[in-house]
Amino acid sequence: MTPLMAPLLLGMTLCMTQTAGAAIIDNWGVEGANGSLYVTGALTESACRLEMESAYQTVSLGEIGTGRLAQIGNRGTPVGFALKLTDCLTSPSGSRDVRTGGLTWGGDQPAVTVRFSAPRDADNPQLVKAQGVSGLGLRMLDGQGRDVRLGDRGAPLALTPGQNALAYTVAPERTATRLTSGSYRAVVDFHLSYD
Repeated sequence: MTPLMAPLLLGMTLCMTQTAGAAIIDNWGVEGANGSLYVTGALTESACRLEMESAYQTVSLGEIGTGRLAQIGNRGTPVGFALKLTDCLTSPSGSRDVRTGGLTWGGDQPAVTVRFSAPRDADNPQLVKAQGVSGLGLRMLDGQGRDVRLGDRGAPLALTPGQNALAYTVAPERTATRLTSGSYRAVVDFHLSYD
């Protein structure tokens, strides 16, 4: 054996030992010791993302005396809330207002319609039913002061790329039923549609 063959033979022996050891440590052939993880998902294109703080909100209307709601149609102080949208993409849109038939179109602006759903007041179906009292409903208005159409898509709103805040208000309003005092509550769901 020549002096150069000894290091070569030693190197080959070490390689074979590591390969044999790796096969033993792997345990791939042992039943029940191995498996596979399948990962799936979807990348979707969305016009905007609703911020979590907007998804679930509590709006407190505070206290109002029955004297301020003496007549049918009298309203308390409106309280504002907003639906905050982020990551709005630049995209074309075309959305028709179901009430007026008008078209909102933008070559590089997304548009959104919002549908609010809640039980309606028996005396005035434009109002949200206030649970726990009688003679009181809740009036919702959009940022332009228009009535929110419960159960229907609202007027299309053009969005700017980036961040947007859709402003609304809610206020207590007297209805035709006899007014009784007490605590009240309501749950209003909403759905955003991008066109």
